[in-house]
Amino acid sequence: MAAPSGRPTLLYHLYCGLTAVAVPFVWRAVRKKLLAAEVPTLRQHERLGHASQPRPKDQLIWFHAASVGETLSVITLIKRLGERLPDASFLITSGTPTSAALIEKRMPPRTRHQYPPLDAAGPVRRFLNHWRPDAAIFVESEIWPRLITETHNRDIPLALLNARLSDRSVEGWKKRPQTARFLLDQFTLFLTQNDKTARNLIAMGAPETRVKPGTNLKAMSDPLPVDRTTLEEIQTQISDRPIWIASSTHAGEEETVLSAHAELLKQWPDLLLLLIPRHPERRGDVAALIEQSHLTAAFRSASRPIAQDTQIYVADTLGETGTWYALCPIVFLGGSLKEIGGHNPFEPAQAGAAVITGPGYFNFAETFAPLIETGGATEVRTTPELTKAVTKWLSDPTKLNAAREAAKTCVNSQKNALDDIVETLCAQLNLKRQDPTSSG
Repeated sequence: MAAPSGRPTLLYHLYCGLTAVAVPFVWRAVRKKLLAAEVPTLRQHERLGHASQPRPKDQLIWFHAASVGETLSVITLIKRLGERLPDASFLITSGTPTSAALIEKRMPPRTRHQYPPLDAAGPVRRFLNHWRPDAAIFVESEIWPRLITETHNRDIPLALLNARLSDRSVEGWKKRPQTARFLLDQFTLFLTQNDKTARNLIAMGAPETRVKPGTNLKAMSDPLPVDRTTLEEIQTQISDRPIWIASSTHAGEEETVLSAHAELLKQWPDLLLLLIPRHPERRGDVAALIEQSHLTAAFRSASRPIAQDTQIYVADTLGETGTWYALCPIVFLGGSLKEIGGHNPFEPAQAGAAVITGPGYFNFAETFAPLIETGGATEVRTTPELTKAVTKWLSDPTKLNAAREAAKTCVNSQKNALDDIVETLCAQLNLKRQDPTSSG
């Protein structure tokens, strides 16, 4: 039986000491990145705990997420919680300018965004002193020890939502059992993506009564938005040409995609590849690779239209992925040919696409498993395999339609759990509709 975990451990105290010393150096590096992204000075200082907006007077529910995927996965949940708790306001914190830009475009009612404080005493306390959240919900695997313990110490109920842990992370925490128990004991509730994560959390020291296996929150998110005007413009430019998409590609993956496209052009000379780099700022590297492949390209950021001789259209912009998915029923999803962890296959599946992935989708293993099993997705490892997968669906509409239907059915089967998550959060975190006669 695990020992009580209420006391901070020596390792935790060592972490706090080191982060206190490291704050000036970490801040310098963080500020450099924010400056490069042209984030205003006022917003840069949010990382030091200085709020750039006032706290709303009513109940405030705080969601903290790491980056784009995690943040967007909770937007639908916030909308539903907002309907369930019409007097509540919401705060989302995420660490990247990319996530901040996307959130601004899809912000639910009564919601605001801030960058999270650095995980040190000063920034964390300034943040909590200002925002005073009534509940805190950390998304996926964001474990910041100081932020978590300072929040818990103020009697703010904490939940870890959509929890997932890699095998490496689990083994690492098992080597530090007392610290793992101490940090996990700060949480009121764990809602996991799958049974395996639930078992791992309990093995690491999480109180069993607080752990509830669930489903992947990303399966329940709203479809990505589609700009109908842009969609019609691009459809006109493409005309009746065949098309496939390579989305969320990372460094080291475009080479495989471009080689496959070169092979596919031999059978379909007018085939168009719509290439969506995960990080648009890599457009220079992508352009160089395309040039080396002796292919022609137009870049969205340069406002270049798709001409008849354009072989690749590079969608190097933010917030338009839903529009691109609406153009095409075949999507290769990047972050998977390398050991990156993959990306959310439910987004293209919701748009009606069949999905192709590499083998490195471990962050979405429980999501891809039923998709692959039912035929809504297929796995490839090499250029010839990617070429073969696209060829199969381009040349056989019946097989493509069956794969698209399987993908969409798989997504829809998991949507009913959203109401259960809302009710569980409200019950476990003591979130209630406020009495209109109370003083706020």
